[in-house]
Amino acid sequence: MKVKKIVSIASVVVILALLIYGVYLYRAIFSENTTFSETEFYVHIPSESNYEEVKAIISPFVKNMEHFEMIANKRSYPENVKSGRFLFKKGMNSFDLVSTLRQNVPVKLAFNNQERLENFVGRVGSQIEADSISLLKTFKDSTFLKENGFTEDNVISICIPNTYEFYWNTSALKFRDKMIKEYRKFWNPARTSQAAKLGLTPIQATILASIVHKETVKKDERPRVARVYLNRMNLQMPLQADPTVIFAKKKQLANFDTIIKRVYFNDLKINSPFNTYANIGLPPGPIAMPDITAIEAVLKPEKNDFIYFCASVTKFGYHEFASDLNQHAANRKKYVEWLEKQIAESKMAK
Repeated sequence: MKVKKIVSIASVVVILALLIYGVYLYRAIFSENTTFSETEFYVHIPSESNYEEVKAIISPFVKNMEHFEMIANKRSYPENVKSGRFLFKKGMNSFDLVSTLRQNVPVKLAFNNQERLENFVGRVGSQIEADSISLLKTFKDSTFLKENGFTEDNVISICIPNTYEFYWNTSALKFRDKMIKEYRKFWNPARTSQAAKLGLTPIQATILASIVHKETVKKDERPRVARVYLNRMNLQMPLQADPTVIFAKKKQLANFDTIIKRVYFNDLKINSPFNTYANIGLPPGPIAMPDITAIEAVLKPEKNDFIYFCASVTKFGYHEFASDLNQHAANRKKYVEWLEKQIAESKMAK
């Protein structure tokens, strides 16, 4: 009888212990284990991080690290740490936390109209793990430039403005390789053939598109502006594009943050290969990152014989075009008179 009683008591103790452990395990797995008030945010785990480093990164956001570690160990996470960008949501339990640390969430990276490679890599470096210095070094690598037919002045042509998906922990090399792959995909045989019919390579088409992009914000006007420049090139005329002078001036000043609204006569004398008043033909590289509409405008320009254009005073944002110098002089006279009137009214208002 005593033996049976002891066995019964022992059984009850084991059952109670199992129940207690079961409750503990249930809480460890399924109870809320976050401390932050935000609905959700991203946690970044750098490349080569180990388990101890991951714990240090997430500890400010985890209510009970003992519960997290128990589940992490049971799911073999310490031996399988992943770097990347992970989405933490308020109210997650330990099981959820381990699961989310295995799901690297891509970054949707968008870019357009960057003036220089330095600006571009700065924007990219703020959104992925690779920093701007390593990105710049990778793009300017002499072997890469030579093998792919680029120079430091025109390598920004690689970057076709769009929205791309990258993992946050993408290296500088993998990012550059993705960009050259997208560049080749964009410059398919059809587009390359269109450029060739105009006497342009893909790089030259991109350079011209950057000028067109800067010259007019009106997308429906870009094919007309593109043809004007192509007409000038065919006539061996200087392009005389003000945006190239602005770029040359910023480069001369070594300050691309400066805002230049007007081009003055002395600016036209700036000694720079980017100054299309002082040089015939295209500058050595894009003066900005043209968007796809500007590139398409160059590849499919309007048919016209215009050689000149100036800002319109009746269709603001657009331009007035001319085939001869007399008509251009008349258009320019209207613009100058309108501009002088605006300046005079502004002074009177003060």
